[in-house]
Order: sequence, then structure tokens, then C-alpha cells
Amino acid sequence: MLMKRLALAGAFALSATTAMADCAFENDVEVKSLSAGFEAWKAVTDAMAECGNFSAELDQEFRTKQPAAFAADPSLYAIGGVSNGTITPLLNEGTIRPLDDLVEKYGQNLTPNQLIRVDGDIMAIAMMVNTQHLMYRKDIFEELGLEVPTTYDEVLEVAAAIQEAGVVEYPLGATMKSGWNLAQDFNNMFLGYGGTFYNDDSTPAVNSEAGIKALETMKALTEYMDPEYLVSDSTYVQQQFQQGKIAMANLWGSRGGAMDDPAESDVVGKVGSAAAPVAMEGGAPATTLWWDGIVVAKNIPDETAEAAFRVAMEGLDTDMVQGANEDAIWLIPGYEPNEMAQGAIATATADPTPISYPSTSQMGLMHTAIGNELDAFFTGDRSAEETLAAIEESYTAAAKEAGLLE
Repeated sequence: MLMKRLALAGAFALSATTAMADCAFENDVEVKSLSAGFEAWKAVTDAMAECGNFSAELDQEFRTKQPAAFAADPSLYAIGGVSNGTITPLLNEGTIRPLDDLVEKYGQNLTPNQLIRVDGDIMAIAMMVNTQHLMYRKDIFEELGLEVPTTYDEVLEVAAAIQEAGVVEYPLGATMKSGWNLAQDFNNMFLGYGGTFYNDDSTPAVNSEAGIKALETMKALTEYMDPEYLVSDSTYVQQQFQQGKIAMANLWGSRGGAMDDPAESDVVGKVGSAAAPVAMEGGAPATTLWWDGIVVAKNIPDETAEAAFRVAMEGLDTDMVQGANEDAIWLIPGYEPNEMAQGAIATATADPTPISYPSTSQMGLMHTAIGNELDAFFTGDRSAEETLAAIEESYTAAAKEAGLLE
């Protein structure tokens, strides 16, 4: 039931050319994939590699590379790792194929909430849910007698107390790297204040009271961060935690497992998780819900697509989950939620519930416009009002070019 509710609601490369004993078949067709590079994808692609003739490119810049790579004919990759926030360009360009026939032939172990349908066709297979939620240093909170914050006003109060105690370099971390990450942080806060990105006629709507409040709150939080926060992406924040430099961050659930990896973390057992804080009284946690999964390229021979799907099913099976249970909140049978998953689960089951990130053409253009225009606010070159106006102007130009606005 819980899993059903959840579902509703630099580069690293590896390769393998020899079939391994744990794969149910020996793959003899070359299959390549391009996905993000966090731990869950490493586990999935390692399992795919056991089938042989498979190579994976794990790259945090995957979202900018996939559209052109999948538009090539033949496609440069057979499998794409996507999310509800990155699949839209591939759908719009028609560079991924419906999977109904392959699901019927090889997808017997998939559950209904893994099947991502667009206009009735199965266009992706979801493997995990993800969301940004609060991670915090349990030992520091206990030492200082602090309560885990549930609102952003409380986050600021707790951050001030931690700063005064001087127990870490910076009380807060945040995924505020210029561009996509900074835009997503704004999206979370903007929705937390009840904002709407665009109207029913696709005209922009971010220049609003919610937009002003979101920027003001984000600016206030930066007072407790590393001054270089505009280069801080998910890996940067993960490493800040692992190296004991920060005490709190609203970070992706998929990063939780790395906190307890003794090979790279100095804070094993010291990081806890809780629901993403709310921005306003009675509001939903200031975040969005995501799924991650796989798609198969359209511009490849059917034989390659079939091999790719079979390889993908081997990467998304129960054996993989049992060996990587801590790496994600899996939608795959065999998953057992652990302590680090509790924050994401609390976020996804909150009442009211955060929305799922919209997989629409309008949102893709809006996200890009926000990412392109926000820097000027945080560097002090524009006011909040000027920044929001610039976002709307940038979005409008892009929407007209895309034919979404006249």
C-alpha cells in the first residue's frame, strides 16, 4: 500500500563484455545506456552488465546530452535513464519507443505502478521514487538539544543556533548550483508557498507573491551556507555531509545511502532524515515528487531494442534490489525501507502531499528560464521583482518559439 501511494504521488563509466552467471540470459547484442551517476544507477547498471555486451555511461549531465544523443539515427544509446523531470524532451522529439509489446513479452515481474503511460502507451519503466527531504546530523541536534525543524522558519532558527555553537563549518547545505539545480530549489520553495508556474493558457505566472516569498526565504537560508553555494550540486552537498562540514540540507533521498558508506563517509550512523519542511502553515512540504526509470530509444533496430529491454529487466530485478536496498526507495519487489528512507516516505505521504514534478513542455521551458535568470538575484544584480519579470520574459520567448504561445 505504501509503495502504491508513493508511486502515485562530472561522468563515470563502466563496461562489461562478458556474460556473468547472475543474468538469466547471455546478451549478444551491443547495448549502451546513458543515465545519471548516483548510487542507484550504479547498482542497476552493474546488474545490467552481468548480461554481457553492455556499457553504461553514468553522467550527471545526462539530461543535457540525452536529447541530441537519442535524436541521432541510429541513437547513440539504446537505454536512457530518465525521471519525470527529464523525459519530456525525449517525448516531444519522439526519440523513445512505446514499450507495450516488450512489457508483454519480458515484463512479467514488473508491478503496475512501474508502468509509466503517456497517452495510453507505456513509455518508461519506473524503478524508484525520489524527493528532496531534510537530512540532518542526529548527533549535533542531540548535543545541542535541538528539535528537528518542520518549517523553514524553524530551519532558520536551528541554523542560527548551530552557527552560534560553532560545531560545523556551515549549518546548511543546499543544491543551489547555477542552472538546473538552482531552478529546482526555487521550484520546491515556490510550490511550498502555493505558487503556480503557468496559467491554463500557458502564459507565465511566477511573478507573484509566492515567487517573492520563495526568493526571500532562499536568500535568508544562504546566510548559513558555504558562500560558494552557486556551485553546489547534489554530489557537493553529499560530500559536505560525508566530510562533516554541514548539519542540515534538503537533499535527494537517493543520496541517503552514501551517508552510511564507511568507504567514503565520516558520519556513518549520524545522519537522520525527516519530511521536507513546509514553507507556510498548512502547506505541503516544500518539495516535489519524482520517479526515476528507463526508456528505450526509437532510432535503433528492433533487435537491439529487444536486447536492451531484456538487459534492463535484469538490472531492475529483485536480486539487484536485495544487493542495493539502501541505495534508493525502490518500486521493485524485494525492497525493505530503512531508516534513511523515512524522511522521503514522510514527505511523500504528508497531508497535503507535494505534487509530482510536472512532465510538460511548459514546465521544461519554465525550468530552463528559471535556471537562466536566478543567478542575478543571488549575486545582487537584480531585485526579486526584476528577476521574476526576467523569468517570465525568457519563458514567454521560448514558449512562442515552441508554439505554445501566440
